[in-house]
Amino acid sequence: MLKIILQAPRPIAPFNEPARDLRIQNKPLWLLQRDILAPYTTRELELPAKERMPQTNEACLVYRDNLYFDSAYIQSFIHEAQKRGRACRAAFSANDPAFRQHIFPLSCSYTAAGEYYLADLWYFPEGPEPDAEPLATDLLTREIGYYHVPTYMASESGDLTYQVPLRSLMAIDTWLHIFIADSVFGLFGRGARFEDRLNQDLGFKLSVLAAALYEGKQVLECSKTVQIGRNCVIDPSAVIHGPTTIGDNVTVGAGAVIENCVIGDNVNISQGCQLMLSVIGDGTFLPFRAALFMTTIMDNSMVAQNTCLQMCVVGRNTFIGAGSTFTDFNLFSSPLKARDAFGQLRPSNRPVLGGCVGHNCRIGSGMLIFPARMIESDVVLVSSKERRLIDKDVRYEDGDQYRYVNAHHPRLYPRVSEEKKEAW
Repeated sequence: MLKIILQAPRPIAPFNEPARDLRIQNKPLWLLQRDILAPYTTRELELPAKERMPQTNEACLVYRDNLYFDSAYIQSFIHEAQKRGRACRAAFSANDPAFRQHIFPLSCSYTAAGEYYLADLWYFPEGPEPDAEPLATDLLTREIGYYHVPTYMASESGDLTYQVPLRSLMAIDTWLHIFIADSVFGLFGRGARFEDRLNQDLGFKLSVLAAALYEGKQVLECSKTVQIGRNCVIDPSAVIHGPTTIGDNVTVGAGAVIENCVIGDNVNISQGCQLMLSVIGDGTFLPFRAALFMTTIMDNSMVAQNTCLQMCVVGRNTFIGAGSTFTDFNLFSSPLKARDAFGQLRPSNRPVLGGCVGHNCRIGSGMLIFPARMIESDVVLVSSKERRLIDKDVRYEDGDQYRYVNAHHPRLYPRVSEEKKEAW
């Protein structure tokens, strides 16, 4: 099958990079897409924006390169489309709870069509054609509670919940969608699929129990639930609960606690770190007592000691100083807002949400960052009497890199508009 990739060049704030180059589940999105589609496609063609589709008679799978999807969704979509034998376009039911709660808010990539919203994923059995019927794949969504809190945070039930699909498809239009793809659809979804398999596959359940008995560990600590790469050094007092994946050349210090995480290669997790439902990119360094909850850190970054990040996204090659806190709950009754794909503030549809830091940033110690705030790539923030509380978005021009005469911090990720000016 021919794979046709449509480019989505819109940069994602605050990274100033298109979605295809950002990491999802510790892989660049373009690489994650390629790996998932490898069993179904043999050739690929990448088209720049607004270029015409090629003329061909062979079966085609066409998608925009800002889409996140998992293998369960793709398998179901292709199977049903081939069964119909007609051109199909991926669609969401407007009533699907996962779409309504997590996928649609702040997005700009879906086309309304009656009771459906259409996504940029097509299957053509005999080459591209103008008409394709909507194919709404069942996402197998289930409600999963993740926090029991007083009713002033969730007035209906006292619980904070996610609508977790076992089959995932979503356009990455904002940094919030990276958080959803990694933590909610990725890690929560992996846990839900693991539970489903335990309940439905007796052989798998017995193999997990046998491994736990043989290794003398609890079920969630055995090798069937915790996968560890090569050349890893893990202190015996560390607690690691699955499902967790740990890459090669990883060091985990004494007293560290890791639950349902993806840990990349060459990661150093020092003593007393607490990691839950987080994705830790290759080359990350976490000094002692760093705490991450439902947080994504891309490659080669560092979060210093005694720093707490909850429901955050941090770009590559970024340093966050010691004793900093990213808050996640709005103390006022007004809805928590975040910026959409066009930079406009809109309700995020999340009762709790952390912040986002771009690539190549340097954040000083002791900072307090309000919920849903963004710090643009290449920003330097130095702790001072005037700069301890970050209560609004920080653009590159607002950073401290200009305040010090001898300071030198390269700008590696300018905005697209600035790149065009430099070229002119």
